[in-house]
Order: sequence, then structure tokens, then C-alpha cells
Amino acid sequence: MTNYGGDQRDSPAIAAEASTVTTNKRFWTPGRFVAILCIVNLINYVDRGVIASNGVNGSARTCDAKGLCSAGTGIQGEFRLSNFQDGLLSSAFMVGLLVASPIFAALSKRFTPFKLIGVGLTVWTLAAVGCGFSYNFWMIAVFRMFVGVGEASFISLAAPYIDDSAPAARKNLWLGLFYMCIPAGVALGYVFGGYVGNHLGWRWAFYIEAIAMAFFVVLSFCIKPPQLKGFAAKESKKPSTSIETVALTHAEASQIKNVTPKPKTQNLVVLFGKDMKALFSEKVFIVNVLGYITYNFVIGAYSYWGPKAGFGIYHMKNADMIFGGLTIICGIIGTLGGSYVLDRINATLQNTFKLLAASTLFGAAFCFAAFCMKNMYAFIGLFAVGEILIFAPQAPVNFVCLHCVRPNLRPLSMASSTVLIHILGDVPSSPLYGKMQDRLKNWRTSTLIITSILFLAAIIWGIGIFMNSVDRSNEKSDDEVEEEEKLETKADNNSVPV
Repeated sequence: MTNYGGDQRDSPAIAAEASTVTTNKRFWTPGRFVAILCIVNLINYVDRGVIASNGVNGSARTCDAKGLCSAGTGIQGEFRLSNFQDGLLSSAFMVGLLVASPIFAALSKRFTPFKLIGVGLTVWTLAAVGCGFSYNFWMIAVFRMFVGVGEASFISLAAPYIDDSAPAARKNLWLGLFYMCIPAGVALGYVFGGYVGNHLGWRWAFYIEAIAMAFFVVLSFCIKPPQLKGFAAKESKKPSTSIETVALTHAEASQIKNVTPKPKTQNLVVLFGKDMKALFSEKVFIVNVLGYITYNFVIGAYSYWGPKAGFGIYHMKNADMIFGGLTIICGIIGTLGGSYVLDRINATLQNTFKLLAASTLFGAAFCFAAFCMKNMYAFIGLFAVGEILIFAPQAPVNFVCLHCVRPNLRPLSMASSTVLIHILGDVPSSPLYGKMQDRLKNWRTSTLIITSILFLAAIIWGIGIFMNSVDRSNEKSDDEVEEEEKLETKADNNSVPV
């Protein structure tokens, strides 16, 4: 028997290439790769905390009964914004996020997902700089929208990479580490924004976070990420040079060329519509997202108005620091705790819904009781327990989004979830809370009303416990099945009898 590939195996070029691949694999381990994603997620949410902090967001210009007026501070004071306009800055960000998320999810079928993340982070960095240079309400509102566009690529595509990279027994823990960056980032943003805003001015908070993100923009174009499950490689355009291909005769190669079917190219819009129909036929996905929308309506109002509500109710001198400290400690404990518990109780979709419903129900009860307290220290104690329970769903709710659909629908599932929880959740909740506060002029009453909505989220997730839910994360898509059938047919046609 002739050995067609024997000499190639010892080739110095191939040996060098193999050495390079081994070195890359050794350096970009799954743990390090996920660590990069976590840091980027942290910076994303630091920005959300910055825009809500008293040091950056500031306070409106106020006048007393005698007509004496005090100048406002931060963005709200400099641009003379009402609470409603101030809330619209949060909504502008979400508009960019919700419009761009499904676009990036659809483009992932045509382009390498991780390169799309790099493009999005570039937009994010430039828009953050633009926020610092803004000189009126409309200018900063537009740049906040583009910050949302940049973040959309990351939100839609990062979680599937983590789901594929994590060990099977620790999927929820790794997702928990990723989603732990949400409360930690927002809390750090409160503290960072408060400090920088008071010492350097609110504009510098945006400049510094853009500088921090710029490093990861460069890195995103240099890393070679793992191949996403359910997606074909988009960079492999060179013909195969395997031993079998080298061994083919001219006649055999001609035969393969004749029987190879031409690839079908579907219109991106048609393919997107087909995927959307498949996604929204999943009842588990719908129930999960309905609960998530209701949950996020409250969390959005908390994250944006929390420091101001704390100052208004309890006259906290360092509201940014107190809320930031509470959120970062309780957020880390809650998010990792929820992930750990789910891994321990067997991460089925039914068990996940049990955890979502229970933690939200008890978290809502503690937070409601906290805002009824007149003593600030009693409030802090109860609210801390409530926040731990409220943050427990962060990883489990996204675990459902990733595992109730086939692998090739995961980016669209994450994108659609992101769009819906924002367009129906925190996009309207921030300005509506501001409008309610403008009318009631009572921070305690406004916050108790918004907190009571968490009970509804617990009820919706409770419905998921009784549904016939199936983990579909290992199922193959119709396109993958069709491609395998084509390969089998090609192999049969190319077989040469001995």
C-alpha cells in the first residue's frame, strides 16, 4: 500500500504550524476566554451604573418658595432636564440595543460571530467618547443610543460562547460568573461615576470607560474563538489538503466535482423570518421571557432611580456608595448562589423555573418590607436580603433561553429576549417611574408601587413549572441534518470499488 501522506507528516512547515496551534490552544484556554468575556460585560454595565450615578447624572435645578434657585449638577443640571427627560436617556440607550440585537443575531448566520462582537465594541467605544463631548440633551441621547447598538452585539453572541466553553457540570456556574458582572458592573459604575463626577467632572467618566474598552476592542480582532455549536465555520474558504484529498486521482476529483450540489443561498430576511417563527413556537421560551419582562421592569427602575430614591427617602449622604456597595455584594452573592443551587439540584428546565419563581417571590417580599421601614439601617438589612434573592435568577433565566431552543437559534433567542425585556421592561419603566414621581412627589410610595410588580413575575415563572419542557440544546437543526445527508450521499457516490 502506498503511503501518500508520509512525507508531509515530517515537514518542518507542518510541524511549525502544529506547534503554533498547540501554543494558541494552551494560552487561550476556555477559562481565559470566558474571563475576557466577563471583563467586557463588566465594563458594559459599569457604563449603565455611571449614567445613573448622582456624580454623573446629577440633580435638577431647584427653586424654593422665595424664588431662590440653586444650580443643578451633572448631566441633569447642566442640560436642565426634567425627571422625564432624564429617564429618556436610559430609553435612548435601550432603543439602540433593541434595534441592533436581532440584526447582529441574523448577521451571525453569515459572518463570524466573534468578529461581529469586535465591530459592536468599536461602536460602543466611539459612542462613549461622544457622550463625553455632548453639549445638549439631543446629542447625548443619540450617543447613548449608539452605546446600546455597540452593546447589542455582545449581549446577543457572548452567552452561547460561554455555554459551549463551560464544562458540562459547571455551565450554570460559568454563566453565573458572566451575569454576576451585571450587578457588579452597575454597582462599580455608581461608585466610579460618583467619585469621578465629583472630582474630575461627569464627562471624564465616559472618557475613562472608553479607554478601558479600547484594549478589548483590539483584542476581539486578535483572538481566535472556539467554533459555536450549530454554526458552520465561516473562515474556512481554502480547499482541503488532507491526505485523502491528495490521494485522489484526476478522474475521482472530477467525479466529486460533478456530484457536489451547489450550496443554497437563502435571503437573510427570509432566513431570519424562518428562525423567528421557530423561536416563537417554543412555549417555554415565551413563558420564560414574559416573566423576564416583568422582572426587568422593576430591575430597570431600581438600577436607574435607586440612588436618587435612597437619597429622597432616607436622606443618605453617600447614596451612590451605599447602593453601589449593597448591589455589588448582594449581586455577586445572589448571582453565584442562584447558579450554584441550580447546578446542585440538576439543571433541568422545570427545576430552573422552580428556582426563578421562588427566589423572585421571596425577594419581592423582602424588598417591599424594606421600603416600608422608616429606619435606614432596617431598610439596608431587609433590602440586602431582598437583593440577594432578586439577583439569583440572573443566570438561570438565561440558561432557559439557551437550552429551550436548538443551538443555531441561541443567538436569536438571546437577542429576542434582550429586545423584549427592554422594550417592554426597563425602556418604559425608567421614564414612567420618573413621571410617577413627578406626580406623586413621594419616593417611598413610587418605589413600593414598582416593587409590587415583582410578585407578578414570580407568578408567571411559576406557570413554567407545570409546562412540558424539553432541553433542546443538543438537537440538530434542519440545515445540519440536510448537510449531513448531503455528505453521506457524496461519500456513497465517491466510493471506488476495490
